[in-house]
Amino acid sequence: MKQLNIVIAGAGMGGLTTAIALQQANHKVHVYDKVSKLQPAGSAISIWSNGVRVLDKLGVGGAIRVVSGNLNQMSFRNKEGQQLTTFSLIPLYQEINESACPISRTHLQEVLLKAVGEQHVTVNNGVIGYEQGENSVTVLLSNGEKIKADVLVAADGTHSKLRNDVNNQVIERRYCGYVNWNGRIKYSPELAIGRDEWIQHVSDGKRVSLMPMGDDLYYFFFDVPLPQGSSAEKSQYKDELKKYFEGWSAPIQYLIDNFDPATTTRVEVYNTEPLPKLTKGNVVLIGDAAHATSPDLGQGGCLAMEDAWVLADELSHDNPIKQALTNYQTRRMDRVTDIVGKAYNKALITHGYKKQEMLDWYEELALETGENIRNGLKKTILGGVI
Repeated sequence: MKQLNIVIAGAGMGGLTTAIALQQANHKVHVYDKVSKLQPAGSAISIWSNGVRVLDKLGVGGAIRVVSGNLNQMSFRNKEGQQLTTFSLIPLYQEINESACPISRTHLQEVLLKAVGEQHVTVNNGVIGYEQGENSVTVLLSNGEKIKADVLVAADGTHSKLRNDVNNQVIERRYCGYVNWNGRIKYSPELAIGRDEWIQHVSDGKRVSLMPMGDDLYYFFFDVPLPQGSSAEKSQYKDELKKYFEGWSAPIQYLIDNFDPATTTRVEVYNTEPLPKLTKGNVVLIGDAAHATSPDLGQGGCLAMEDAWVLADELSHDNPIKQALTNYQTRRMDRVTDIVGKAYNKALITHGYKKQEMLDWYEELALETGENIRNGLKKTILGGVI
């Protein structure tokens, strides 16, 4: 395909990964974002092997590994701190020939931005709409400027407005039933965790997780099933969590006492049900704009990276642009629908909305050798695009 002029709306991990992939397909790419300064949402992310494979193909996998944590062991404990199961992830990595990379979102953004080139990213000037032409699209920017492009990639996240235009309807997000507090904390023996270990404490539909993210830091999160619309100021985070996790084990109490509310985020978790379509005309949706998912499978970022790879591949052939975008939709729809649906079902089980299945899961964890969980991870990873 000839060199295309492509505009990307949104400079998150999906938008930046897509920019790299399209640049490497020899297209002219520019990314616009409404924020005044690029700051990633959240503290860290686990990039599973299907996402890492995409990053390797794009030439940034090595840089990602340098600044990521080591994740070789997975463990589950109950609220009293009793071990339910612990097992190695190395057999999984050896079988699929790729590891996972838990990483600070700040480090991830820095690596991706460097690969794209800061001169190809404009902040404080977001995409607010578009006008479809016969064979092109006119992109409307918040500063009043209009830019003609061959393709507009909508990577504007879970609150995407462009997906409404693509689907000719308002797409409402679906509440997944729980609130998540997430942040980072420095290693301490009081956390009772290995340097390469991911621990999840689960009981009563609640969950506390600790995962190494590099730099001697751990990414933590708390999940609590709560009604939609609950809110709290940062000054209330510790009191909230002390109430919700009263009586839980000493490492959890240490975590609550020692995390910094100033660098901690509290979010209600939402997803979107499968969209009617991912493209219209010369506009295409990727990432959370296309398939916002709950984090219960750890695949949100990985799906965006897969999107980037498939879109760049389709725009590397000699098909007409609209046909290429339709092909992208065909290749992605089943995959993203499957992962979003499985993650939502897992959210309902984990957080007690399917109580018997939650209790069964706790019993299964106590008997788990690691084989079942590794096989589940393997199936998800091998369903990727590389």
